[in-house]
Amino acid sequence: MKFSLAKVKIPSLVNSLLAVISAVLLTLSFPDFDLWFVAWFALVSLFFAIEREKESIVKSFVLGWIFGTCFFFGTCWWLTFAPITYGGVPAIIAYPLLFGVALVAGFFPAIFSAAFSVLLKHLGTYAILYAPFLWAATEFLRFNLTGNNWNAIGYSQAFVSFLIPFAKIGGTYLLGFFIVLLNSILTILMIGIVSKEKPKSLMAILIIFVSILVLMLPVLLRLIVSPHISNYKTAYVIAVQPNVPMNGLKYEDWLNLRERHVALAENALQKIGEQPTTDDRPPITVIFPESPMNFQFENDREFQEFIKSFAIRNKVSVLFNSAEPNLRGENFYNSAVMINEHGEKIAQYDKIHLVPFGEYVPLPEPIAQFVPSMVGNFQYGSEYDLFPFGEAKGGVMICFESHFPSLSREFARSGADVLIELTNDGYLGETPVLRQHLANAVFRAVETNRPVLRVTNVGITTFINERGEVLDAAQPYTEDTRVWAISKSDGNQTFYVKFGDWFAWLCSLVSLALLSICLWTKKVSLPVNARDE
Repeated sequence: MKFSLAKVKIPSLVNSLLAVISAVLLTLSFPDFDLWFVAWFALVSLFFAIEREKESIVKSFVLGWIFGTCFFFGTCWWLTFAPITYGGVPAIIAYPLLFGVALVAGFFPAIFSAAFSVLLKHLGTYAILYAPFLWAATEFLRFNLTGNNWNAIGYSQAFVSFLIPFAKIGGTYLLGFFIVLLNSILTILMIGIVSKEKPKSLMAILIIFVSILVLMLPVLLRLIVSPHISNYKTAYVIAVQPNVPMNGLKYEDWLNLRERHVALAENALQKIGEQPTTDDRPPITVIFPESPMNFQFENDREFQEFIKSFAIRNKVSVLFNSAEPNLRGENFYNSAVMINEHGEKIAQYDKIHLVPFGEYVPLPEPIAQFVPSMVGNFQYGSEYDLFPFGEAKGGVMICFESHFPSLSREFARSGADVLIELTNDGYLGETPVLRQHLANAVFRAVETNRPVLRVTNVGITTFINERGEVLDAAQPYTEDTRVWAISKSDGNQTFYVKFGDWFAWLCSLVSLALLSICLWTKKVSLPVNARDE
């Protein structure tokens, strides 16, 4: 590919504005705007702009960078809340810092746009139909390089019950593929209208699109049908949403809040309709969320006695978040710990996916020791431990681990009947993060065909069933409790649980193949109408 370095390397103002329009429209499809349908045409103006700038890979790259930076800034502005509110960072500094983060995240849509322009330049306008493969591949690349795929385009459909079943086959990438495919078809229509030419191949394109959906329909119908789940409830869960404040906690406040946890749980026990001393009731587990309470079961003897007394007195198991020392006692895990109704510790899961700069510093050790983290410097966990809930088993996700489909997949493959999420979004305020984080959990439920029980400090505490339906949600930033029953699953595994990100790998291979072809073929220079003929 030849392009002159002497030429101006920025796209035209009109095309830049088109990229910004796409970013704004796609932002509207995510929480808290929740205009999910906008995602199905939000990329048209970006694709149209790239097609207009396809002769320059650099200009196309810049268009994607403009789009990506605006989109991530617009959907993740809440990242400024914690440093401004709790860190004392002036807004005039926090927002430029966020802009820098958005620039980094925007690099991946920029890669997409550059690769897209190569296909358009060498294979012609109808290479727009290859955009879904490139889009899925670059989202997959972002996830693998950064460990983060927040607000991937598929997540915009998290609360659309008739679309999300696609996730059982190919995760967020498959649903995102269809979103981008419709954007591609609409772009071809737009190009035909602007050029006053009716694309003669449009009917064939629509037939292909409909055919894909028809071929997927039998599989989709099988997925929509709920698996057989026993009506026999193996256990009850009491989810406590304590609404613990993020700062200003003195020791006396901490003790009072701890007592409040217990009081909320004991009040909820009465909702089950049986006395705590009844011997034939299903097992009950009280779940406390991740929060600033910072429990330390192993090292805090007084807390041990407190929580054991609560468990024995009420004949319940207790699941809670705790900082637990490693075997050498030199560092801590961010853990989920369960004690049974006799006060005995019976299970522990150590968080595998830690939050960068929150729970560890992702820098070489000589440098990392000088860079503070928000919560602490924890050690990575490595075992996919399951917790007993009567006859059922559950896997625990701590904080943003619900963002990692590989974790929930492994739990399901290991025999989990239910997924439990312990999280605290309180540091980020009443912002879109609450529902954006919830969207991740919705996909994990559908992908694994296992319910997700979200137990949060400030919200959103809710029961998500296997179909991704958000049920019995508590209001954010309120004290509340929920009582849910757990059933044992039928043990069946979805296609996604069995084969993981196969679709993302397929899209990556197709994208590499297409780009390789472009390196060995001559540029298609015929106009659109000539190519159609």
